[in-house]
Amino acid sequence: MALKSITLRDFVIVHQLDLELSPGFTALTGETGAGKSILIDALQLALGERADSAVVREGAQRTDVCAEFDCPALLHPWLQEAGFTADEHLLLRRTVDLQGKSRAWINGVPATATQLRTVGEHLLDIHGQHAWQSLTRPDAVRGLLDAYAGIAMQNEVASHWAQWRAAQKALTQARSAQDHLQRDRERLQWQIAEVEKLAPGDDEWEELNAQHTRLTHAQSLLDAAQEALKLLDAEETGALPCLSRAQEQLQAQEHLEPAFKNLSDALISSVAHAEEVVRSLHAYLRHADLDPQSLSALDTRVALWLTLARRYKRTPVELPHLLQSWKNELQVLNTAADLDSLEATEKKAADTFNRAARKLSQARAQAAPRLSQAITDAMQVLGMQGGRFQVALAPSANPAAHGLDEVTFLIAAHPDATPKPIGKIASGGELSRISLAIAVTTSALGTASTLIFDEVDSGVGGAVADAVGRLMRQLGQDRQVLAVTHLPQVASQAHQHLVVSKDHGGAGTSSTVKVVQGEQRVTEVARMLGGQRLSKTTLAHAREMLGTAHAALQGEQQP
Repeated sequence: MALKSITLRDFVIVHQLDLELSPGFTALTGETGAGKSILIDALQLALGERADSAVVREGAQRTDVCAEFDCPALLHPWLQEAGFTADEHLLLRRTVDLQGKSRAWINGVPATATQLRTVGEHLLDIHGQHAWQSLTRPDAVRGLLDAYAGIAMQNEVASHWAQWRAAQKALTQARSAQDHLQRDRERLQWQIAEVEKLAPGDDEWEELNAQHTRLTHAQSLLDAAQEALKLLDAEETGALPCLSRAQEQLQAQEHLEPAFKNLSDALISSVAHAEEVVRSLHAYLRHADLDPQSLSALDTRVALWLTLARRYKRTPVELPHLLQSWKNELQVLNTAADLDSLEATEKKAADTFNRAARKLSQARAQAAPRLSQAITDAMQVLGMQGGRFQVALAPSANPAAHGLDEVTFLIAAHPDATPKPIGKIASGGELSRISLAIAVTTSALGTASTLIFDEVDSGVGGAVADAVGRLMRQLGQDRQVLAVTHLPQVASQAHQHLVVSKDHGGAGTSSTVKVVQGEQRVTEVARMLGGQRLSKTTLAHAREMLGTAHAALQGEQQP
C-alpha cells in the first residue's frame, strides 16, 4: 500500500504536474529555493490541512490537488459508513479558490476537511526537520511511549479521571454551600407543605372550575329548564302539542297531496326530538339541587387554588407541575447535602482512577527500557557512538487525565555525558540525528503506509549521511518512504530519484518535478556533491556512490 500518484494544477509556483510514485525509498532533491517541499505541502492540503488562498498560483483562479493511494483494508468500514466508495484505490481531491474557499472529495464524493484528515492519519506519517521540538512537549512524549508500548487504555484512564473530578467538584460545592443549601431546603419544604395541603390533582382545576360555575348559577339554570319545559309541553300552547297537531293535519291530506308526505315525516322527526328534550329536562329538574353546602365547599377550594396561584405567580392549572418541580429540586438538594454519600462517591471514583492509572504506569515502566535501548541502538548507526537515549519516568506532582507519570526523554550524546532533557542539547546536528533515530525506531508503530521525511538529515554529513541513506533504504523495504534531502549520500541510496527545478520562462517562474535515471541521476548527485560546476572528479564520485548503492540493493534482493 502506498502513494501512487499526485496531480497538481496551479499550486503555488507549479503550473501543472502529473507525477507517478513508486514503492520503496524515493529521494526528492533540487537546488535551494527550487521548491522541494511543494509536494509535501500539496499532500498535506489533500489530506485536510487548513486551506489558504496563498496556495493558488499567481494569475490562476484556483488550485487543484489530487492524490491517489492504495486503500488500506482497515479504512473500508469507515469509508462505507461515511458514504464513500471503498475499493482498492483511494482518490483524494482538494480545490482552493482565490477567496480561500475549499472543496474536497473522496473517491469523487464530496467530503469535509475533517474527513480528509481522518483518512490521512492512516495514509501518511510526516517527519519534519524540526520534529525534535515536539519531543519537548510532555503530551507528545507520553503519546510516543504509549504507542511504542501498544497501550490502549488511555481513554479509560481519562474517563475515570473525569468522573473523579466531577465527584470532587460535587463534594467541594456541597461542603462550601451547606448554609445556603439548608436555607433552600427549608424554603422548599415550607412551600411544598403549603401546596400539599391543597393536594392539587393534575386535571382537577378544569373540573372544579366547571362544577363551581354550575352551582353558582344553579337557580338560573333551574329557571331556564322550567321555562323551556313550559314552552315545549304546555297542554294547549306548548310547541310539542302544536307540532303534533300540524303533523296530523298534513298526514290526513297525504292522499290528496303526495308532497305532504315528506313534510309530515319531517314533523314526526321534530316531535320525536322535542319529546326527547322534554324527557331530559324533567330528569334534570328531578336531580337538580341548589345545594348551598356544596357551593360553599367549592368556594373555599377554588379560593385556595387562586390564592396559591397568585402567591407563586402561576396560573391555577400550573400548580400541580410546580409542586412536583419543588419536590424534584428538594430531592437534588437533599442529595447534595448528603456529605456522607458524596464522600463515598468521591472515594470510589478516586480508587477506580488510581487502579487504572497504576496499571497504565506499569505498562509504561515495562516499555520504557525497550524504547530506550531501541533508540540508543539507532543512535550508534547515526554517528553518535556511545550515546544513550533514556526514557525517564517520574511520579506526577498531581494526578491528571494522562495518569500518574511524567515522561521525559533524556539524551547523552557522548559516552561520558550525563543524560539531559532533549531540549537542552545544543547541537542542531545531534537534534536532527536523534529525531531521525526516534522516527526510524517508531515508524513501524502507526498504520500509515507512506513515511515522509522533510530534511530530517539537516546538519549531518559524511559517514553519518551514508548511514541515514541506508536507514531510509531499509525502511523502504517495508513501506514507501519519501525523503526531501540535500545530501548526495542519502539520495544515492534511493530506489527512485525525483528532482525539483525552477523554470524562469516567459509565462513566469514555475517549478517542475521529474524522475531522473542513468546519466541524469549521475549529474544530479554530482551537483549535490560539488555545486553547479561539474568536474570529472565529482561525476566519477557520483557514479561510484550510485554504483555502491546499487550493489547493496542487489545484495538485499538476493534470496
